[in-house]
Amino acid sequence: MCGGDQVEDISEDGERSFGKPREHDPKFKGPLAKRSCTDIICCIIFLVCVAGLAVCSILGYARGDPVKLVYPTDSFGNVCGSGAYESKPYLVFFDLTKCAQMGASVVALGCPTPQVCVSSCPTDYWVYLQTVAIETANGSNLDATERAKMICKYSVDPSAAGSSVTTMVNDEDCAAYYVKSTAVINRCIPSIFLEVTNLASVLSYTFSGSTYNIQSDTAGSNVTGTDLQDASYYLALFYEAKEFVELIYRDVVNAWWMILVGFAMAILLCMIWIVLMRWIAGIMVWITVGLLFVILIFSIYYSYSEYYDLKSLNATSEIGVSQAFALNFSYYLSLKQTWLAFGCTLSTITLILILIFIFLVKRICIAIELIKEASRAVGNMFSTLFWPVVPFFLQVIFVAYWAVSAVYVASMGGSEYYSNTTNVTTDSVNYYLSRIPCDSSDSNVGSVCDFVKYGGDEYIIPMQVFMLFMFLWVMNFIIALSQITLAGAFSSYYWAFNKPDDIPAFPLLWSFYRAFRYHLGSLAFGSFIIAVIQMVRIILEYIDSKLKGSENRAAKFLLKCLKCCFWCLEKLLKFLNKNAYILIAIRGKNFCFSAKDAFFLIMRNIVRVLVLDKVTDFVLFLSKIVCTMGVFVGAFFWFKGKITWFDDYVNVPSLNYYLTPVIILTIGTYFLACVFFSVYSMAVDTLFLCFLEDLEMNDGSPEKPYYMSKSMMSIMGKKNKEEKPEKADKEEKKKKKKKVKEDKVEELKPGAADD
Repeated sequence: MCGGDQVEDISEDGERSFGKPREHDPKFKGPLAKRSCTDIICCIIFLVCVAGLAVCSILGYARGDPVKLVYPTDSFGNVCGSGAYESKPYLVFFDLTKCAQMGASVVALGCPTPQVCVSSCPTDYWVYLQTVAIETANGSNLDATERAKMICKYSVDPSAAGSSVTTMVNDEDCAAYYVKSTAVINRCIPSIFLEVTNLASVLSYTFSGSTYNIQSDTAGSNVTGTDLQDASYYLALFYEAKEFVELIYRDVVNAWWMILVGFAMAILLCMIWIVLMRWIAGIMVWITVGLLFVILIFSIYYSYSEYYDLKSLNATSEIGVSQAFALNFSYYLSLKQTWLAFGCTLSTITLILILIFIFLVKRICIAIELIKEASRAVGNMFSTLFWPVVPFFLQVIFVAYWAVSAVYVASMGGSEYYSNTTNVTTDSVNYYLSRIPCDSSDSNVGSVCDFVKYGGDEYIIPMQVFMLFMFLWVMNFIIALSQITLAGAFSSYYWAFNKPDDIPAFPLLWSFYRAFRYHLGSLAFGSFIIAVIQMVRIILEYIDSKLKGSENRAAKFLLKCLKCCFWCLEKLLKFLNKNAYILIAIRGKNFCFSAKDAFFLIMRNIVRVLVLDKVTDFVLFLSKIVCTMGVFVGAFFWFKGKITWFDDYVNVPSLNYYLTPVIILTIGTYFLACVFFSVYSMAVDTLFLCFLEDLEMNDGSPEKPYYMSKSMMSIMGKKNKEEKPEKADKEEKKKKKKKVKEDKVEELKPGAADD
């Protein structure tokens, strides 16, 4: 089934269209030792930008204050829960209905209503008309109990003699009403939005036989449940998401050591898998395929079992408001529709994979041979397996540094205050445009001059954009450095004629030295291109988020097309960059020449690329998926409490969402598998590109022998030709005769007889 398969050559027209095949060079014995620096200007620009990143960080550390991003800030710029307001950690909004006028921008631009810090969120329902009615019934005498319920600005004393409740509300010195609230990331959000409650009973009250509705102002506009839901929608969504993150953080803290154990087991599984592939690559590939289908079939069985169990219990399919905003995954897993969706999706994936394997089974046999060759290369340079640890730690260190710096830079700005005195509409865009900056110390700018956000410094946003771009650039640069180092090592293995005797000592170390010494500029150039594409994609995503409420379908369609095109462009450029780095590691040319040579080499052998290289990548991808799914299944049953074998020794901690560690382990395992299997992937890509050059440069004759291994020759139906014995004898006789003649000539030279 696996024998006798050869890969077709591309036509001569294709060769002429994509450059001339590389000619034989008898002096070429592998990666060039003598080379010069490439793309020096790009290297200088990169170093200057890295210095700029360091300057941004220093400015952030000197002028930033992350506390301002953690705790809420009131209308006067005071941080609740910090400094003089340490005993008042919660923020109360006077009138949440005004938040609806800002729409989604309320999260970034603030709610145009006074906000003050309080020691605790309101636990009851109150409206100022109630206090007015009680005091009117008492002969306009102040009611200390009712006045104590009022929430006012810090400079206002509601219990002061001569103060009018109506006047204080009209001047927005005190809140006109408040409802039962829940603290969400230290912000008081109405509980009627987070809980199922009879709105009619909480938005009206009865006093002296009369029924009163909660009103937002003295104009007599009643506050309805819809008003409060619209007003607090975006705030609740935003703060509930932050609370969700906090709950996840608590789950991570409670289960941190189990997560670490899970990662250790994931690393061990990946290592065992790779070591076994070194010795039994073919068997491991078929085991991978078999395990993939076993896991998929078991997952389908489990999903449908859960579905029918829940169906027999008549499980409801309704999603309440509290569950929707609590992001409670456990609730969704209790729905039969969820498991039905899982079962149908997995069944479809399994069917597609079966069809793929039916058509690719012979090509997989060929890919196995290429993986075997990569396994031999890894086995002869075992240090390459541990190389990904170096770029991984570099990325972790840089991400930690960048995240801390970004937080400090984001907190650099001063307080921004805005006022509104002309707005007469509830449209969010017009309301935003009608707001104007104001000075909190100026009492003549309008009735409302409130803190909105931290900012105001014109250079902060450019700094944040620059830091985001540098994050993308440096991360891609580290990846490029890792790829070119492995490429240099594996190309040294391929171009060793007698393997492993001709492999140079310390190939990985020498490859890293060549990359660091000569080609930092080329790596900066290639990673810059990818960073630009990724930055454009981020900008498109940002624009898309702003157009979600738009009705312009043409703009939405164009945006989706652009997002799709740039996604494809990024994938294509990453593929070309990787192959360019391989040729840089071998030939030592600059990025542009190497990218051009790699592109033409691939296009001259496009059939081989599709048949061999891409199928091999697919097989390695399956290995990553099997390792990831194995860890997912184990973690799912462990944290769900289904594995009881170790109950006498260790107990599963109580978690808010038991899927939190499961998802973390699954995502982490996939990235770990990508890190470890990236060695094999890079080995396959490097050996394959060297293999294509070998086919172009050599023909198997004694003068131009192939450098590929015998197994690779069998894939292509090639072999090295040996000299015939008769011809070899004739050549030897000619050499002897020539030697005799040369000796006679030496004897006849003048002075030879005298000697």
